[in-house]
Amino acid sequence: MSPARELGVDSPAREQAAAVRAKEISARELLDLHMARIAVRNPLLNAIVSLDEERARAGAMAADEALAAGVEPGPLHGLPFAFKDTHAVAGWRTTYGSPLFAEHVPDADDLIVERIRAAGAVPIGKTNVPEFAAGSHTFNTVFGTTRNPHDPERSAGGSSGGAAAALAAGMVPLAEGSDMGGSLRNPASFCGVVGLRPSWGRVPAWPQPNMWETTSTGGPMARSVDDLALLLSVLAGPDPRAPHALGDPGAVFAPPVHPAPLAGLRVGLSADLDGAFAVDRSVAAVVDAAGADLTGAGAAVTGTVPDLTGADECFRTLRAWHFQATFGLQLAVQPTAFKSSLAANIRAGESLTGADIAVAYQRRTTLAQRMREYFTDHDLLVLPTSQVPPFPADQEFPSMVDGKPMDSYLDWMRSAYLITVTGCPAISVPFGSTPDGLPVGIQLVAPHGADRRLLEVAAAVEALAGSANG
Repeated sequence: MSPARELGVDSPAREQAAAVRAKEISARELLDLHMARIAVRNPLLNAIVSLDEERARAGAMAADEALAAGVEPGPLHGLPFAFKDTHAVAGWRTTYGSPLFAEHVPDADDLIVERIRAAGAVPIGKTNVPEFAAGSHTFNTVFGTTRNPHDPERSAGGSSGGAAAALAAGMVPLAEGSDMGGSLRNPASFCGVVGLRPSWGRVPAWPQPNMWETTSTGGPMARSVDDLALLLSVLAGPDPRAPHALGDPGAVFAPPVHPAPLAGLRVGLSADLDGAFAVDRSVAAVVDAAGADLTGAGAAVTGTVPDLTGADECFRTLRAWHFQATFGLQLAVQPTAFKSSLAANIRAGESLTGADIAVAYQRRTTLAQRMREYFTDHDLLVLPTSQVPPFPADQEFPSMVDGKPMDSYLDWMRSAYLITVTGCPAISVPFGSTPDGLPVGIQLVAPHGADRRLLEVAAAVEALAGSANG
């Protein structure tokens, strides 16, 4: 059997990239494999949008010609790639999931796209998003609903739901997204893949409506922690257009990730952050099982968690302020062009005062200090990624969690967004499933800046999950 036939779309991304570099398979052959999978899975899942096979084939041919000409290949050379539809790709339809931008074609790449292209990836299309990436369920009036590869009647999560679904279904080897309130972590949990919200400043962004924005960040998704590190090596690193970017070069994430020892690891674990949010019992059971398995592996697991009092108010204030500043004028001109939940979120920012914003930043400063102190005697915090398993795709959001009403599309996302305002890196790793087979991820949180260490611990947890479920 030839190497080209041995390699499949479900093979690790590192193996796919290595095979292209070694000329064991061409970028065109690799694209053919992925296009065949897309033809089978995408009509039902609706994960990849604005697919352009002709341009993708031209890109794969150019990748092969460059390799034949002796051009040094980048780390993603020849890998098919679909960009999140909130990230501008020059010359490629980019809708943000909004009818206001249904035919929008940018003339420049966002920084995250620029870096992935420079690394040699072959663009094939975009991945579906909720309107303006608002909410952790992927649906919009431009392209419709993205469905979960494990059960198409269920949500794939969001806002990077198209990315997670495409990745889990083998339509792409890697995926990128962004995360404000859980938009990389929640869909990773729902679709059974790995999603990292990096430390704030790890993955810079440009352009930005507010270059001092501190709640949203780009980040990687993959089917394994090791593959995720490969993509993070491309996304991370300073840029002069992003003054708050961390100074470590992306290359620190390029080497293969070796699992860290779990014996002696000091872990705080809670299924509900000491009562900070409601959690579905099937999700809580997976978190509890993770605690038992970590203990069995020699970790020192306790129920001690950081005090995140004020994090809810902090996140909601900063989110409403950001949404009003970004979309307020458009909403005033075209009030019916936004989904009602997003419009309400934008309007929530209209009454905010300077004092409100100041209090939010004071709270955020306090939260960061509490987390710094927490991690002086803990190595890791373990929480559920999402408070619920994948819910029916025809719902905008779950109305109840463990018998408690959820009044808005934000209420059921606290397990993710309470961590957002700490600035700490957080990764969702698949660890189990519900009784009916739906994926459940656990969220691992580490100190700000400790992203490489977090990946090493996550790789160990990933292996532990494989052993526990095997």
